[in-house]
Amino acid sequence: MSPPEIFALRQYLGPELKGRTISDARHSVSLTDIIRHSYLIGRSRELSGRSVLLAASGQLLTALAMLELDGVAHRMLLCPPDLDPDRMQGLLEDAEIDAIVTDRPLHRCDDGRYLVVGIDLPERAAVGWKTERVTEWLMLTSGTSGLPKIVAHTLDGLAGAIIAEGPARNQNAIWATFYDIRRYGGLQIFLRAIIGCGSMVLSEPGEAVADYLARLQAARVTHISGTPSHWRKLLMSGAAANFSPRYVRLSGEIADQAVLDGLARAYPHASIGHAYASTEAGVGFAVDDGREGFPVDLIGPNRDGVEMKVVEGSLRIRSCRAARAYIGADAPALADAEGFVDTGDMVELRGERYHFVGRRGGIINIGGLKVHPEEVEAVINRHESVRMSRARSRRSPITGAIVVADVVLADGADAGRREAIRAEILDRCKGCLAAYKVPAVIRFVERLDVTEAGKLARADA
Repeated sequence: MSPPEIFALRQYLGPELKGRTISDARHSVSLTDIIRHSYLIGRSRELSGRSVLLAASGQLLTALAMLELDGVAHRMLLCPPDLDPDRMQGLLEDAEIDAIVTDRPLHRCDDGRYLVVGIDLPERAAVGWKTERVTEWLMLTSGTSGLPKIVAHTLDGLAGAIIAEGPARNQNAIWATFYDIRRYGGLQIFLRAIIGCGSMVLSEPGEAVADYLARLQAARVTHISGTPSHWRKLLMSGAAANFSPRYVRLSGEIADQAVLDGLARAYPHASIGHAYASTEAGVGFAVDDGREGFPVDLIGPNRDGVEMKVVEGSLRIRSCRAARAYIGADAPALADAEGFVDTGDMVELRGERYHFVGRRGGIINIGGLKVHPEEVEAVINRHESVRMSRARSRRSPITGAIVVADVVLADGADAGRREAIRAEILDRCKGCLAAYKVPAVIRFVERLDVTEAGKLARADA
């Protein structure tokens, strides 16, 4: 199916999708039914041309609203589940929201200034639907480098990488992701499922990894994505053997060699790779050779609408898939004068390959010397008894800070060998890192927290 002049997601739905569904732990909705029904309590026409906040409590309802309103609403702001309620009013004003789609009370937004439209799963009689405009898709950054910002995309930009590789490439795939589809990484998988004529199995907040994997296996999921932290949690769960995908992708954080090798051992028959994307810069590239980092030849001239360069160690991207702008009265410029987005992700050239070393805003300062925590973690994670680690700073009266490493041991690691493992980790760090980067303290912990965005939670002590 060739994209229409005005690209709207719902136009990828049709009778040929019989048997394809979007499902969560409780409900399953047929893609063919979606085109014939309205889930907005029959009021979707009232949202024509409006700026709409999608504030449904669950991913499935959000997906239905997105499908119904793309090409109808002026803009849609996707509200993530962990949004600080104190920020809600400011977001509504910055995005010029005048309507809300929700299935729950929003007490901070019920002052009568907004048209509030309900959404529910029972099928409603469809109203006439047609593509009217290019809808602006708004979403929030993860807040890795400060408060989340509102970023504006159009669907053709969001789906650019999918269209470029051919929607039929993964036709009839059954997709899943550990991400929430209201975030950039999860939305990419949702779009791949819809445009590629596949099905989608959605995750549930707080769902145990083993329970989610059981659902994925029952649904015969073939394609799945998540952050490296998501995948480390899966490998630690002991349930990896109960699932057999054929396509595994990592994104959102640095994919170090340890997690790539762990997944290759767990799923020897799967295609395993990692992709680079950000909410602002869009999808940059994918790496499928099983190695961390990316080949040097990806830097330079335009590839399928994407051009990358490295400036003072920071990866910069100019792309037809990038966001259009930050939204808000005091929003900064998203790109420089040449159209490049500074991702803030720092890279280092080692031979014929660039390696990610960390975020510019996440640097630990040790007596004036800079340490990227991800660089320390990559060394620690290579130890065969380590499943996951987090490097962080601790205040020091002498140097200002020291590096502390919290380490989760792999299942089966001998508890009686902890001191030996600690010494081995230190030896590896001393052999691979400058002295000031070597952890002064190594703590063994049972677990490490992961944020709602699927990234390792980082906080200094």
